[in-house]
Amino acid sequence: MIFNKLFERKKNIALLVDPDKVDFDSIKLLSEPDIKNKLSAVFVGGSLVFNETKEITKQIKELSGLPTVLFPGSLLQINPEVDAILFLSLISGRNPDYLIGQHVVAAPLIKRYEIETISIGYMLFDCGNINSVRYMSNTLPIPNDKPDIAVATALAGEMLGLKALYLEAGSGANCHVSIEIIRAIRDAVNIPLIVGGGLRTVNQINSVFDAGANLVVIGTVFEQNHNFLSELEL
Repeated sequence: MIFNKLFERKKNIALLVDPDKVDFDSIKLLSEPDIKNKLSAVFVGGSLVFNETKEITKQIKELSGLPTVLFPGSLLQINPEVDAILFLSLISGRNPDYLIGQHVVAAPLIKRYEIETISIGYMLFDCGNINSVRYMSNTLPIPNDKPDIAVATALAGEMLGLKALYLEAGSGANCHVSIEIIRAIRDAVNIPLIVGGGLRTVNQINSVFDAGANLVVIGTVFEQNHNFLSELEL
């Protein structure tokens, strides 16, 4: 199962590839051992994607040999090349379309393609900017200084039977999910924690791991510095 591979190490890293922000030269870097050996998986997708995800996914799988997981921003990004899909339920918001509506429409197609589904409680946090996820989902994020709200939301997700929680500040966010919140959620739940958004330095990533994250997702920092993964010590 791809789900188990995501969390098989003590510290796991996933690279988020936005098909609109990547070229073939940067994808080729995923074949280099000092980069791909740092990764547990490659996530493909984004809030708003114009380019075809199928071809990008195929290239990533062929060059890296890594599990390729769809991080869907819309139904249009679903393709049979992915190994698994993050079946995201936006539990921090109150928009029914992103809690269950899109899932009902997508389910028959996912079943037809025989894609492994990983049910995720997706929790968006406010870092002071209106990011793409907030705008596209039309939901309010959780304040980044309200651990009580975050913990209650995380507990509800675990009690609903979700397999993991994704704590997200948004791609290119001004800050990352606070260490206090990550630690509070880690103390409250037993399921794996994924943390992404706003992580730009090795120290930030290590702090997030120390707070209890099982998987850290990076994207913007790799787009800006292709050597970042080779410099990262885990």
